Amino acid sequence: MTKKSELKQQISAAIQACLEKKAEELSILEMEKGSGAFTDYFVLCSGTNPRQVQAIADEVELRLKAANLRPAHVEGYKQAEWVLLDYVDFVVHVFSDKARKFYDLERLWKTAKRLEVADLKVEPKPAPKKKKAAAPKPAVAKKKKKKA
Repeated sequence: MTKKSELKQQISAAIQACLEKKAEELSILEMEKGSGAFTDYFVLCSGTNPRQVQAIADEVELRLKAANLRPAHVEGYKQAEWVLLDYVDFVVHVFSDKARKFYDLERLWKTAKRLEVADLKVEPKPAPKKKKAAAPKPAVAKKKKKKA
């Protein structure tokens, strides 16, 4: 697998994690070479409250950890206003609505190319299944056959 397709697969996994935790306003920015950006891609999304912001960040970390990828740096987790997960080649930003509007990274990096999830053209691997205790099966009543 080429480095570019591997990177797209990793970003897809991060996006799937965001979507699974009901992240809102998901956007992907491909940063321009020479723009001063320290990474190739930004993945941005919002959560509606601090717990959801943390849950999204947790799911991204969990999914990428399953692919042997750990963030080089994490910022803002405790405050849960703007959690930044730095994976070097891409950065995942999980915002509260208020922080997203205030910092407006899409405007700040308006020269970046906006991508859609479909542009990555890589199907992410499903998240590892969490084992659940088997629920007892309900008893099924047998129907009596009617005689004609």
